[in-house]
Amino acid sequence: MSSAVEQVTPREITTEPRRSDRVFRGIVTAGGFSSLLILGLITAFLGYRGFEVILEEGFGFITNSDWSITTDEAGNVVESNFGLAAMLVGTILCAFIAVIIAVPISVFSALFLNFYAPNWLKRILIAIIDLMAAFPSILFGIWGFLVLMPSVEYWAKLINKYLGFIPLFEVKPYFVTRSPFVAGVVLAIMIIPIITSVSREVFAQAPLDRIQAAYALGATRWAMIKAVVIPHGRSGVIGGAMLGLGRAMGETVAVFTVLNIVFQVNWHVLLGAGGNVASLIILKFGDASPYEIKALMAAGLVLFVMTLGVNALADFIVKRTGKSGR
Repeated sequence: MSSAVEQVTPREITTEPRRSDRVFRGIVTAGGFSSLLILGLITAFLGYRGFEVILEEGFGFITNSDWSITTDEAGNVVESNFGLAAMLVGTILCAFIAVIIAVPISVFSALFLNFYAPNWLKRILIAIIDLMAAFPSILFGIWGFLVLMPSVEYWAKLINKYLGFIPLFEVKPYFVTRSPFVAGVVLAIMIIPIITSVSREVFAQAPLDRIQAAYALGATRWAMIKAVVIPHGRSGVIGGAMLGLGRAMGETVAVFTVLNIVFQVNWHVLLGAGGNVASLIILKFGDASPYEIKALMAAGLVLFVMTLGVNALADFIVKRTGKSGR
């Protein structure tokens, strides 16, 4: 009894992606390029609207602090002085105060959630942190103005009493209400959920074999965290801090609510005077003339470039410090 031998055709091996892979790759590529296109269009719009003011003011737009415009009865500009120095100093000061306060709290919170908190408590706290990250900034501003400000003013007086010999904490005249310190504390509370979430995700990715090896060598939990988790997550913490810094620099309503907008360079943290670029825009935009609108667009362009610079710096630092644990 004989049977015909069935010929098996070998499967063709090819590197050409399937149609579904090509469609997915096209969608992802289009999404990536669309974000770049949107950023480019925003930059072009702000540059187009603010180019006239930047050209007229020159470098003084960055170095001067005066912001004034005079028009005649017909609405023509008679005299104008636009300078962002005071607002830029206030932006940097408030943002750095926020980061200095928020980073230690966020790092220890992330370590507690990953390595100390029981599972039931961890789920609750993660949900609360995610909810805080989604709060509108106006709620933080109102809460900071009505509830937090009295306590922060008391802290400011204590800092001035014991550290007033340091020029940064000197207050003359003695006016601590609605100071950059108050704004920095409110911003810190706003960015803590962001930095905590990023740090928690990075710490959770620490190599399990190195963690077990540390325990096998007799290390305590804190010794394991110092030797393995923190070195491994260092770049992620820095990236999260820079992300929070960018959020703090661009915050508008919360800072506008708790900070006195004064067009004068103020490096004193506790003195109730200052401002930031975003609060300047919201303060002047409602009753601004067409020419002043151009100046505000130029201010927005400067803030946009600063934020991009912070993100670029974060990417550079993450790449330079992206090392795993020992």
